[in-house]
Amino acid sequence: MIPGASHPVVHLELHTGDLPRAREYYARLCGWRQERVDGGPRAAPYLALELGPKLGGGIVECGARRPLWLPYVEVAEIGAATERAELLGGSVLLGPREGPAGWRSVVAVPSGGELAFWQPKR
Repeated sequence: MIPGASHPVVHLELHTGDLPRAREYYARLCGWRQERVDGGPRAAPYLALELGPKLGGGIVECGARRPLWLPYVEVAEIGAATERAELLGGSVLLGPREGPAGWRSVVAVPSGGELAFWQPKR
């Protein structure tokens, strides 16, 4: 077990090659409030989703071979969580990276899924 807190899922992110179609579908199906986020001229198109009081979300347009929902799990120490995933047979797809609000990493798990770790700045 990764040392630290209870490790809640804090964010769900859809990676898709067709943001307009995904935006339309999930708005009609779930009624999620959406807000376009401008990450700058080199950033992928991104929509923030309001999923609930303790769960953030988003849709990012990227070169995904197939649409993929990526859960973000909050951890106390991004490096330790990423290393533990690798020790348990996972593959690091994105090593710990710092962003404006915290650090993230992404691992492929042995069963075929993907999981992101999130360490917020405090």
